[in-house]
Amino acid sequence: MDTIVAVATALGESGIGIIRVSGKNAIAVVDEIFEHKKGKNLKNLSSHRIYYGKIVDNDKDVVDEVLVSLMKAPHTYTREDVIEINCHGGRQAIMNILELILADSENVRIAEPGEFTKRAFLNGRIDLAQAESVIDIIRSQTDTSLRMSMGQLEGRLSKKIAEISEILIAVQAEIAVDVDYPEYEDEEKTSNSAFNILMEVRKDIKRLLNTSKTGRIIKEGIKTVIVGRPNVGKSSLLNMLLGEERAIVTEIPGTTRDTVEEQLNLGGIPLHIVDTAGIRDADDPIERIGVERSKKALKAADLVLLVLDASENLSKEDNQLLEIIPKERSIVILNKTDLNPKISEENINQQFPVVWVSALKGEGLEALENVVKERYASGDFDVVNDIIVSNVRHITLLKEAIELIDQAIDTIKSNMPIDLICIDIEQCRQKLGKIVGKTIEEDLLDHIFNNFCLGK
Repeated sequence: MDTIVAVATALGESGIGIIRVSGKNAIAVVDEIFEHKKGKNLKNLSSHRIYYGKIVDNDKDVVDEVLVSLMKAPHTYTREDVIEINCHGGRQAIMNILELILADSENVRIAEPGEFTKRAFLNGRIDLAQAESVIDIIRSQTDTSLRMSMGQLEGRLSKKIAEISEILIAVQAEIAVDVDYPEYEDEEKTSNSAFNILMEVRKDIKRLLNTSKTGRIIKEGIKTVIVGRPNVGKSSLLNMLLGEERAIVTEIPGTTRDTVEEQLNLGGIPLHIVDTAGIRDADDPIERIGVERSKKALKAADLVLLVLDASENLSKEDNQLLEIIPKERSIVILNKTDLNPKISEENINQQFPVVWVSALKGEGLEALENVVKERYASGDFDVVNDIIVSNVRHITLLKEAIELIDQAIDTIKSNMPIDLICIDIEQCRQKLGKIVGKTIEEDLLDHIFNNFCLGK
């Protein structure tokens, strides 16, 4: 494989910047530009140590003072020789060092997105499920999401997939013996044994799939829309949730003309939240456009927060909104509880959870957290110790695997020749193998790693 290099930290002003080099020429390439404090060459130094020195150009002018991490194969992230140059974090210092390394174009090239992690996979240090967890760790927005991704990096899902695959291989082996040596085997006994084992395998896969709803929510967040008629406190609610003045709040109805989008963490659950224009019959053409966008956002939302002004009686527009919001995906927020309430929960359709808040005083946030958790994060899952499936690719493959198990079970129930189920079992193992990368197409592999950042 080529020797590759990339900047592993974000470009900008920071305390340090890291340039990562991996491959058979990594040590030699960096040796050309690195002057060790005591004049030693990296190839002669001990692995997994940090060395102080300077990066110099062709004229031996100092480019930067650096610390060089030397990691020799195979005990590295990629299982190749890896060098990490820790320099000052200014953009120019980083780019100057990168240019010096790339000047040796015959021996090093710029890395593709995710190529370091791809090499870790191709060289057998991690499997594909673990590799995918790396990008999830980088993109984690909450502590819960981070811990869930760390569990996958540790190989919890991979171990379970391996366990299921071994069970299926054992079933195939038992059937093969029955087919090859019928005089020594009892086909009915083999069928019953295979049926019972496949039913248990189905339960195992189903248990994994049952975690997917919670897993997707923890990983990707809930697409949430705040709706209501103008001036009921939608923007104030958004500001309360964010803990900052993000949306403009005035007493003038129609202040919010367009949707305002933010990411926030509500009790460990990430929300992708949209504050919409107030829904009403508007004369202003610009406001009408905002209202139409609000209605579109309402249809696409996973969670709808309908804000009502508790200090006023329900209006015609409030009742219309109560009719059109999806009952299974909505929470009613009775705002302005610091004023004299004129609405009671009896006025609201009992199909909706109701939360009382005062966005002005920041009251009711905990109650809202509890309702959202109850509705969207139900299930006794422990993100620290349990296997939680959150990757769309994994979920799809598990669903396809369980369909093949069902086909095999139906074959047994139909009293068809026992060897026919081996086809379904083998295809099921192929699906499970794709999760960890044992059977995977090259173009899909490229697609997965292209979603990584450049230095990872």
